[in-house]
Amino acid sequence: MRIMIRSSLVFAMILITTGCVSTYTENRLIDPNVKLSRANPVIIATPDNGRYGPTEYASSGRMTADAIKSAFIPFAADVLVLPACKNLLCLKSEAKERAIYFVVPEITHWEDRNTEWSGIPDKIEIKISVFDNKDITPVASVLISGKSKWGTFGGDHPQDLLPEPISKFIKSLY
Repeated sequence: MRIMIRSSLVFAMILITTGCVSTYTENRLIDPNVKLSRANPVIIATPDNGRYGPTEYASSGRMTADAIKSAFIPFAADVLVLPACKNLLCLKSEAKERAIYFVVPEITHWEDRNTEWSGIPDKIEIKISVFDNKDITPVASVLISGKSKWGTFGGDHPQDLLPEPISKFIKSLY
């Protein structure tokens, strides 16, 4: 009887613990061969809003760009988001002399679910590419995937999955 109670308690603790942790994966597409300079400014494009099926998530592009900006602020001399720019070509034409590094994010998956009711987690997948303005070569690129915890208590959304993995990636660049 005691063994059954202990086993049930251990199983319940494992279930609670794993259900309360968001998970992330990082797939480095291009590893940086040098560290970025803290003295150099950064300009960030604003990606198109994320979609899941026919649903477009309003402001998800802006929230992604803002999360990237927040991650760069402790490291870069100046950080600016250009809401009208969605790609590298636009960044090159709009900010020729103002930045040394261009950052182009892309939302490849954005799924907002009622996790606490359905048990289906929120999911994101973001590609972030960093380019050097001098010769427009890619400096680094990563594909970040995240899945929300099960025990959200109604408060989590896909944008809550952005800060931790993005900060980890940006920190690795400096």
